[in-house]
Amino acid sequence: MDILILLIPLSLALVGIIAWVMLWATQSGQFDDLEGPAHSVIMDDDTPHPSRDASDDSPKP
Repeated sequence: MDILILLIPLSLALVGIIAWVMLWATQSGQFDDLEGPAHSVIMDDDTPHPSRDASDDSPKP
């Protein structure tokens, strides 16, 4: 029974910390765009990249 004196305040502190983290995350915009990063992973970049020639790396006099 004496352990409840320790466990009840610890559990209330843990709930308070979790609630603070969730409020901070929602106010800082962590949950604003849930689909954008997921779609950007599977989107292909079809634009051609400029090719680098060996002559571009030579030092200029």
